[in-house]
Amino acid sequence: MNSLFVLLQNAAAPKTPGMQSLIFLVLIIVVFYFFMIRPQVKKQKEMTNYRNALKKGDKVLTSGGLYGKINDVKDTTVTLEIADNTVVKVDKTAIVKDASDMEAQAKK
Repeated sequence: MNSLFVLLQNAAAPKTPGMQSLIFLVLIIVVFYFFMIRPQVKKQKEMTNYRNALKKGDKVLTSGGLYGKINDVKDTTVTLEIADNTVVKVDKTAIVKDASDMEAQAKK
């Protein structure tokens, strides 16, 4: 990190302290964008696409820890069968993962 800071100091031709602070601030913002903001936005987009692609018969896991099989899909809700003759209605945003993927990983 020190060598990066030295390079930035040498690259800044004007010797005004305001310019060096501005360059350092811009560098920090760029690092935060690429390492924190961009991956989070990508993850949210993937989850939205996954939730929109849910269909009857998919095995899923909810954020509350319930495993179930989808019986019905509506705009904002999903009906899950969590046991024989036990059906619950769950908000789509509570669906976290595909349970069949987790079963396949457990078998490895």
